[in-house]
Amino acid sequence: MVERDCPPARHGALPAAGATRRRLISVAATLLVLPVIPRLAQAATILAVRTWPADEYTRVTLELDSELKAEQFTLENPHRLVVDIEGLTLSAALNDLVSKVRPDDPYIQSLRVAQNRPNVVRLVFDLKQAVAPQVFTLKPVADYQYRLVLDLYPKVAQDPLVAILNKNGPDADDPLARILEDIQRNPATRADPPEPPRVRGQQPAPPLAVPKAPPATAGRGKQRMLTIALDPGHGGEDPGAIGSSGLREKDVVLRIARRLKQLIDSQPYMRAYLTRDDDFFVPLHVRVQKARRVHADLFVSIHADAWVKPSANGSSVFALSQRGATSAQARWMADKENAADLIGGVNLGSHDRQVAKVLLDLSTTAQINDSLKVGNAFLDEIKKINRLHKNSVEQAGFAVLKAPDIPSVLVETAFISNPQEEALLKTQAHQEKLAQAMMTGIQRYFTANPPLARLGDVS
Repeated sequence: MVERDCPPARHGALPAAGATRRRLISVAATLLVLPVIPRLAQAATILAVRTWPADEYTRVTLELDSELKAEQFTLENPHRLVVDIEGLTLSAALNDLVSKVRPDDPYIQSLRVAQNRPNVVRLVFDLKQAVAPQVFTLKPVADYQYRLVLDLYPKVAQDPLVAILNKNGPDADDPLARILEDIQRNPATRADPPEPPRVRGQQPAPPLAVPKAPPATAGRGKQRMLTIALDPGHGGEDPGAIGSSGLREKDVVLRIARRLKQLIDSQPYMRAYLTRDDDFFVPLHVRVQKARRVHADLFVSIHADAWVKPSANGSSVFALSQRGATSAQARWMADKENAADLIGGVNLGSHDRQVAKVLLDLSTTAQINDSLKVGNAFLDEIKKINRLHKNSVEQAGFAVLKAPDIPSVLVETAFISNPQEEALLKTQAHQEKLAQAMMTGIQRYFTANPPLARLGDVS
């Protein structure tokens, strides 16, 4: 047997390698038995808090850098709303929310904030009346990050018809008054979503010196009351377009709509109804529903245009289209206006089949034809006070114009993105001119196209 010699260096390396392996095994075993300490979750950061009180509902918004979960429940005697928000700790921003509760808020008396348990903040709203709350989250869109939205609707809300009939008191010969009387006797017939009235006490404006539309007659010489639904675009969380000086579309179109309402209400046998009369958001399908609920004879949505280039200028009028947009700009404009629900914040969980049907397609050829007539009457009057961006009525798939039985137009009064037109929109004088032009256009349309008598007009 031959014994092989091994080099000394090789003999010396074996023990070292074995020791290294033993140390690695020992360290690994130690790691396995160490307790696993979870990393503490990073609390979300509140970027902004906002409240939007209105008679219709109050909205509370928390804007955050991440999406959070919330649970809510209501209590009675006294009425309270409790909201638990996961992933939050007390902060100065939450204390700021307490200070944003206004004394004239129709729903919130006061607000208390506390750390209910680790990583959970509790908001307790002391309420002035019973509410039906909706709490939902919104993904980032436009200039907003994640939003947690709390909508406080009244449990028992007034019908939009009340706002119409409160103007001069109900008239027994008014078919809407009979509908309202039926609602009061049978609350189950109330429309959804209802809206409370907001009576501003505005002084009626003197009648315009223009030919008045002969109201349609309906048996025994009764004169037909015309109802005009005015829809100031955007509102609340959705500011609309913003001019270079900071003028917000939602503010200026509300001023124009209020002035137009005064002019309409001053006319015999005409009355106006605002889909929103304050700074709060109204979803597009609700605007349509409101107009239909008050049996409107005409729907006018008022906006202030914007474009990527400040040189764009002029007024435009749009109607609905069943065959696609009449121009690339009209399609772009419809897409922009239809995105209002995303920016303003709609609780998609509350949509039902009826809403989906309204938003998809309820348009009729007759409605579109009448809308084009209204639009042309508006253009003829508006061009007297401002340049027209297009000389004809444009068409596209605007969701807010989809009432199947109401002529509906969307008026872009001017380009708020144009510094010169923005300066005009700021002035009360130009707002008055725009309201007067639309008033005259309304009267011209009804003079040439008297509305038919409706079921219930004959008493």
